[in-house]
Amino acid sequence: MLKSLKRNKYAYIALSVFVLMFIILLSIRMGSVEFSYSKIFSILFSSEMNSSKNVLLNIRLPRIVIAAIVGANLSVSGALLQAVMQNPLADPGLTGVSAGSSLAAIIIMLLFPQYSYLVPMAAFLGGAVACALVYSLAWKNGIKPVRIILAGVAVNAILGGGTSLLSILYSDRIQGVLLWVNGSISGKTWSDVKVLSIYSAIGITMAMFCIRKANILQLGDEMSSNLGVDTNKYRVLISLVAVFLAAVSTALVGVVGFVGLIVPHIARLLIGSDYKYSLPFSVILGSGLLLLGDTFARTVASPIELPVGVIMAVVGGPFFLYLLRRGNA
Repeated sequence: MLKSLKRNKYAYIALSVFVLMFIILLSIRMGSVEFSYSKIFSILFSSEMNSSKNVLLNIRLPRIVIAAIVGANLSVSGALLQAVMQNPLADPGLTGVSAGSSLAAIIIMLLFPQYSYLVPMAAFLGGAVACALVYSLAWKNGIKPVRIILAGVAVNAILGGGTSLLSILYSDRIQGVLLWVNGSISGKTWSDVKVLSIYSAIGITMAMFCIRKANILQLGDEMSSNLGVDTNKYRVLISLVAVFLAAVSTALVGVVGFVGLIVPHIARLLIGSDYKYSLPFSVILGSGLLLLGDTFARTVASPIELPVGVIMAVVGGPFFLYLLRRGNA
């Protein structure tokens, strides 16, 4: 019986890999310039550098790689935070990362546009500071999931108010930052891929070392304490990894919501709650979901490219309501 269950889980993971490969091929093909599959292979194996090859290699492929990495990061971040908070409705935005990153980035872009090259670093630091603030407010003889959620809601409201205030005061300059605020992968290059890949590899590796800790936290505080586990220590360590993954992604592409909520839930439905299987599965599902969303974003209103954050919000909002209505989420 156990072997059969394991085989089913491995089958789901293998199937998801094939689906991801199909989505990648679909994403390479579709866009403002559409390529047939035969044309794609002829371009890739051609030594001549023409406009088609430039579009494929230097515009479309970096965007595809970044979408896949960011989707994986946000999904893993959401899965870890759901273990920390023992709540399937938790996602990276709840820890203040998105709101902190947005406010820090907007301050740079609106008040100090001459330092726009500092936006990724400012967004990362803003997210980290906001998360630290949430956890410091939630600490009272230890950290409880409910206090993290309440503190996160309060900090998000305050930081979101700051973002709105700046948007109103500097409305004449807001057009240039709308793409970032709504989450956009447009215009990314191979240098962005290189930076994101390094940080993401570190974060995903650390996340895999958190699998056992996440499984223990799912047992509940009382059971974990009976096993001699320091739940506060585990929560802080796992949260640091989750926030790191969310922050590096937000710093590069802006605010993309709901990926960290949707993917872990789908993974649990299909493969169970054991993080040994659901976390790697979430990596693949998250990559495919955001890549599919970005492909749709740049083709649905062609030649206009929509921010992928808007597409994920349109999809994620109804899914969130569905989880609430189910009653067992």
